[in-house]
Amino acid sequence: MNAASFSSLSADHQRLQALVGAWRGEEEVAETQWADGDTATSEVLAEAEFGGQFVVQRYRQRRDGTISFGSHTVFGVDHQNGVVTMHQFDSMGFVPLSPATGMWNGNELVLERSSPRGFARVTYIFDDADTYRMRLHFKPAGNDDWQDMVSGVYRRVSPSSINGF
Repeated sequence: MNAASFSSLSADHQRLQALVGAWRGEEEVAETQWADGDTATSEVLAEAEFGGQFVVQRYRQRRDGTISFGSHTVFGVDHQNGVVTMHQFDSMGFVPLSPATGMWNGNELVLERSSPRGFARVTYIFDDADTYRMRLHFKPAGNDDWQDMVSGVYRRVSPSSINGF
């Protein structure tokens, strides 16, 4: 359902379109309370919905050939508060109390969210139209130090090369 033309989208909505497409990533997973440290590969499929008002992203991570983590994410723009929003649901099963929110800083989109477990920060860095980097950091409740969680480089691929979503 594409109700709006691209030209009628706000600048922030237009910028979110950088996420649209099929992507394959190489990731470094840090040792955390939820996962062992290791390398991983990932596949991402993101589509514009409702005329580009939202970007819906499906993600799966593989380690040793087995899917080890998955998520569904919805990106949008909250014009009233002047922020980009990210609602994410994942295979860990934690239900977010609120979306992550953030802003663009040049070619970077930085989003943060809090929960009873602590704070999460995800940064998307768009190197060009066919490559982006992502970093996820976590700061446990009661701690002042951010911890690396996952970082990766994602390159655009043909959607037909990603199967099974």
